[in-house]
Amino acid sequence: MQQIQFLQTTPQQLQSEINAGVKIILEDFLKNFKPKLPNEYLTRTEVSKMLSVDISTVHNYCKRNILQPKGIGGRVYFLRSEVEASIKPLNV
Repeated sequence: MQQIQFLQTTPQQLQSEINAGVKIILEDFLKNFKPKLPNEYLTRTEVSKMLSVDISTVHNYCKRNILQPKGIGGRVYFLRSEVEASIKPLNV
């Protein structure tokens, strides 16, 4: 194992240099780090409240492939991100 000797360096200066190096690495990591948010699933009722429409309108949106329902058992769910992505700007 190699030994390194620090001449004319105080412990505070050494700690400051180490902190600066770690800070640079952490800043680079945080620039490239994108945390994955968990998927949020909504029920038909929650989607109808979110869009301020009736549940029958949500059903019609599914039939017209505007919304893509997901299911487990007898329950129907919608991904919030997909519901929000289905809202398109109007060309007025």
